[in-house]
Amino acid sequence: MRMGVVVWLIILAVMLVFEIISLGLTTIWFCVGAIGAAIAAALGFGIWVQILACFVLSVAAMALFRPIAMKFINKEKEKTNIDEVIGKAAVVTKEIDNEMSLGEVRLNGVEWTARSGDGRVIPAGERVTVASVEGVKLIVK
Repeated sequence: MRMGVVVWLIILAVMLVFEIISLGLTTIWFCVGAIGAAIAAALGFGIWVQILACFVLSVAAMALFRPIAMKFINKEKEKTNIDEVIGKAAVVTKEIDNEMSLGEVRLNGVEWTARSGDGRVIPAGERVTVASVEGVKLIVK
């Protein structure tokens, strides 16, 4: 076996170990490139062709397969964007009293713990606007 093939297979093995450890689709693309470079070495191409094959195949694999792979990996994750609630109107369902650590609002059909931004007591039934989010609490005005 040619020396170049052995080197590329060692690089392939190292990249596979890193991929197994990280489980984040970080080095798998270089594995594809290393396989291509090993094939180029086996066919007798020079080092620059091998490096070019590794680079081109790694980039191509990442560009083509990463978006598809990420759809399957992120399939179970629910996308959230808490910043979307800022500025939205909500209805107070339980009186908001910061001193008593009480208060709830309903926003988009979901009950949230709420606190008053200015410290005043806000009675149930009043419409409020979400000013910010602190942890799992909405700060309203």
